[in-house]
Amino acid sequence: MACKSFFSTFKALLHFFSLILHRRLRNPPSSLHRKVSSLKFQRFPSLARNRSDELSNQTIIFDVEGALLRSSSLFPYFMLVAFEAGGLLRALVLLLFYPFMYFMVSEEMGLNLMVMVCFLGIKRESFRVGRTVLPKFFLEDVGLEGFEVLMRFGRKVGISCLPTVMVEGFLRDYLGVDCIVGRELKVFHGYCLGLMEEKNMINGGVLEVLENQTEMGCDVVVFGSFNNKCYDHHKLFSYCKKENVYLVSETEKRNWHELPKVQYPKPLIFHDGRLAFKPTPLATLAMFIWVPFGFFLAIFRSLVAILLPYKIMIPILTFSGMRLQLSSSTPITSTVTSKQDPKVKGLLYVCNHRTLLDPLYLSVAMRKPLTAVTYSLSRVSEVLSPIRTVRLTRDRDQDAKMMEKMLLEGDLVVCPEGTTCREPYLLRFSPLFAEMSDEIVPVAMDVQVTMFYGTTASGFKCLDPLFFLMNPCPTYQVQFLEKVSGSSTCHDGAESISRFDVANHVQKELGRVLGFECTKLTRKDKYMILAGNEGNVTSSPKHKII
Repeated sequence: MACKSFFSTFKALLHFFSLILHRRLRNPPSSLHRKVSSLKFQRFPSLARNRSDELSNQTIIFDVEGALLRSSSLFPYFMLVAFEAGGLLRALVLLLFYPFMYFMVSEEMGLNLMVMVCFLGIKRESFRVGRTVLPKFFLEDVGLEGFEVLMRFGRKVGISCLPTVMVEGFLRDYLGVDCIVGRELKVFHGYCLGLMEEKNMINGGVLEVLENQTEMGCDVVVFGSFNNKCYDHHKLFSYCKKENVYLVSETEKRNWHELPKVQYPKPLIFHDGRLAFKPTPLATLAMFIWVPFGFFLAIFRSLVAILLPYKIMIPILTFSGMRLQLSSSTPITSTVTSKQDPKVKGLLYVCNHRTLLDPLYLSVAMRKPLTAVTYSLSRVSEVLSPIRTVRLTRDRDQDAKMMEKMLLEGDLVVCPEGTTCREPYLLRFSPLFAEMSDEIVPVAMDVQVTMFYGTTASGFKCLDPLFFLMNPCPTYQVQFLEKVSGSSTCHDGAESISRFDVANHVQKELGRVLGFECTKLTRKDKYMILAGNEGNVTSSPKHKII
């Protein structure tokens, strides 16, 4: 009874402090905001109702945090920088400093402290979080109403109090913003000092845009909440008419809707980072409480998978929170084994690639060990793998001989995408598998995680299985499709089907079953975008979604 009373008290206190944090994060109107509001400028609804075609010839200057994002809290974005670019310890320091930043110091000082914690000692040239991690979370926070207003204007100028390296990739690559005014970081010998340059005034590129628009007789529209103290609002107002200044309030933003993914100006196909959730203060606290327990849980799950047979392993892993959803009837198996006829090949299972554990889950679904071929695998994962793994060299002739040999020894698993993709898209399938066997079984796979992604493009690949297994309840969905003929149809002749046709057919069938969109993007495209280490990507049609 005493424990129950203590728990109730603790829960009430936690709820009380969360309300305080929430109100503090909402950044109550500053004196500047009250002063601007008293000028009786236009309200946001009047701008939202404006559907005039003339807007396409006008310029809009908008406050990124006040006119585009639904939430006014900047902490999650700095936490992403701290965790993904600085590591677990830096993220913990930021979380511990958080109460002090928001209760003891001013808004501007709190921003400076977060920049200091997140960027001190970070190498400027290798900082890619702004382009590979943050855009996903920014897009999920974009308000539909504010986005629709921005897209009606021909030229867009974004102003942010965040460091430019955090918002530039999101605004330029995904929203097509022409000019960005952010805070620049001070750098010494290539390393960030954790300090920002002086407050940005409206100068440089923004003044040039304003002057050009004024000379051409075009109107300039200013749109925002005017909470941003990093620039001079009154200098902005001097370049436009009073009726062209629109104010959006926090109350209006709370009623904004999330921007649907189908309306993204550019599809979000690739993104990096380990965190699968938006790291709000309470969510980050929950993560740090879970990490020690999750680490030992991941070790326990690994040992169970390595040491125990399927009949014992499956119930234990299910009890630990891991889920496997088999969406078809009895899995397809080969009718002839290699022991009966050494010249008969085994089945070739072709899967889309979600995580490194795809072959393991397929093996569990089949209730028998399989052999997996992979293009890239860390030595640690190779040694600890419960099933046999074979490395491919990306040399077509050598890889073909290797796969031929493995198929003569039994069933084989291959992921022709060559790399993982987190979003509901399928990358281009390498056609090599179509020539290896006449019995090809497509297998559709999908995975859901709630805390950590089990894939990375720029991090340590040996930690991929660990992060996946640290999730409280990771879920895999496996579905077997009908067999597809491969090598017997890939021959010379008028009625032959090329290996490319077979690969494209398998890709489309998997996409249809999963509800994923097929693309012609490749492994090199992904790593060029996320890691910048696979050469230049040409802007040819093959990189477009089909």
